[in-house]
Amino acid sequence: MVRVMGATRLTRITGEDSRNRTASRFGITATDLGILWDDGRGGVLVAFGDTYGEGWGGRGAGPKDADWRFNVIARSTSTDLDAGLDFDWVLPREDGAAGQFLPADRSAREHTVIPTSGIAVGGRNYLHYMSVRRWGMPGVWHTNYGALAHSDDGGRTWTKAPTAVWPNSGQRWWNRFRRRDAGGHPFQMIGFAGVIDGRVHLLGTPSGRFGSGYLARVRAEDLLEPAAYEYWTGSAWSSDVLGAEPVLSAPVAELSVQFNRHFGQWFAVHLDEHRAAIVLRTAPELTGPWTDGEVLVAGAQYPGLYGGFQHPWSVDGPAIHFTLTQWIPYNVDLFRADLA
Repeated sequence: MVRVMGATRLTRITGEDSRNRTASRFGITATDLGILWDDGRGGVLVAFGDTYGEGWGGRGAGPKDADWRFNVIARSTSTDLDAGLDFDWVLPREDGAAGQFLPADRSAREHTVIPTSGIAVGGRNYLHYMSVRRWGMPGVWHTNYGALAHSDDGGRTWTKAPTAVWPNSGQRWWNRFRRRDAGGHPFQMIGFAGVIDGRVHLLGTPSGRFGSGYLARVRAEDLLEPAAYEYWTGSAWSSDVLGAEPVLSAPVAELSVQFNRHFGQWFAVHLDEHRAAIVLRTAPELTGPWTDGEVLVAGAQYPGLYGGFQHPWSVDGPAIHFTLTQWIPYNVDLFRADLA
C-alpha cells in the first residue's frame, strides 16, 4: 500500500504573484486547473480553464467582462520541479496576451469550453474537453457533450474533431446511468492514462463532481472514432457503453491518471467532494482493484480546493508533483506529495 507522508505547496504558477508573473506578461490575472501532459516533443503542455485578465473580481471566476477566455494553454520544459514550473510560452492572440485556443460552439447553448485531459500519440497532441451547457449547484454542472481536439504543431493550433463527440443526451443510455450518476453520460470528463499494447486507455466520469470512474480503451489510430472504443464491464471489454461498470467508486472529479514506475502502481489523483480533499488512489491494474484513497491535500488547510493534476515527469521517485487550484484566490499552485 502506498502511504502519503505529507504534501508541500511549492510555488504558485499563475497570477501576478507567481513565478511566471502571468498578469503582466500574458494577461492572465486569474485562472484554474493546470492540466499537464507530455507533448512528445521534449516539453509539457499545461491547459487552463476559464481565464480572466484586468478587472477580475478577486473571488473565483468572473466577471465576464474581465477579458474572459474559456481556456488558455502554456508550455514548460522545467525539470527541477521542486523549484517550480516555468512557462516557455503561453499561446498568444494578436495583442500578445494569452489567447483562447478552443473556440466556442456557436451551434450549441454553451456557457464555456473546459479542457479535462491531454495526451501525445504518434506525433499528435489530443485534448479532451467538455462543452458546459450550464452551471448548477456547487459541484454540479450540465454538459452538452465531451469531445476531442487535436494539434499537429506542438499545441500552437488546435482543431476540434467533428467525429469525436460524446453527446450527453439520448434516452437509451440515460436510463442506464441516471440512477447511478446524475451527471449522465460516463465520459463527459476524462483522464488519459496512457498507451498499453497499442491502445490508448482512459478513465471517464459524468459531468459534475459526484460520479463514478469508468474505463475505456481504443486503438491509437482510432482515437477520433467513438464507435471504435471499448468499455470495461467488470469482467471483459464491450463495444457498448451501456455495459460499462465503474472501476473507481464515487465521488470522482477532475481525474488525473498515470502509471508510477517507482511504486509499480497506477495512480489516480482526483477531488473527493465528500471528503473535501484531493486524494490518491492506487491499483495494480487500471481495471482495479483501486484503493479508497489517501488524502494528499485537505480542504481544511486549503479551502475551496479542486483539480489535482499529476506532472507526467513525476513518476520515478518517492514523491509526486501535481497542480492544485483554490476557488479563492482562483489561481494554480504546484505541490509535492512525499510517499512511502
